[in-house]
Amino acid sequence: MKRSEIIYKPIGIIRSEHAIAGKTPIQPVYAENCIGQVEVFEEYADGLRDLEGFSHIYLLYHFHQSSQVKLMVKPFLQDVERGLFATRAPCRPNAIGLSVVELVKVEGHILYINNVDILDGTPLLDIKPYTAKFDLHDVKKNGWQDEVDENTAHKRGSRI
Repeated sequence: MKRSEIIYKPIGIIRSEHAIAGKTPIQPVYAENCIGQVEVFEEYADGLRDLEGFSHIYLLYHFHQSSQVKLMVKPFLQDVERGLFATRAPCRPNAIGLSVVELVKVEGHILYINNVDILDGTPLLDIKPYTAKFDLHDVKKNGWQDEVDENTAHKRGSRI
């Protein structure tokens, strides 16, 4: 297979209360009541039609402050080195982030969101609706995360 370059253009900007990466919750589940907005660029506003019928959405974005690529990392929830692709660490070969956030309301080209674990000013690449019909799975294995107790996960994940 021949490798080729893929270029994406942002469709908007994610706004949040998080200005420092080291103080940002690591996942939406640990970002309860962290509110934000998504400013979708005007030329993409028509694509937001019917989105307000969903309670949650996927945001795909560019980790614009990510560091160099690391294939082995210590995830936030443990002090054990793990393979990058078994984590959600931002130091990826393609710095693409994914979060499921609560969609509070849509006003014009602005999305009001909750449970935001994303740095302010992050470039938005895409939006997709989260739906139980397609996305809800009866998960049987959580890999190394099954070793982490919930109290530790909450403390480390919310960056308390």
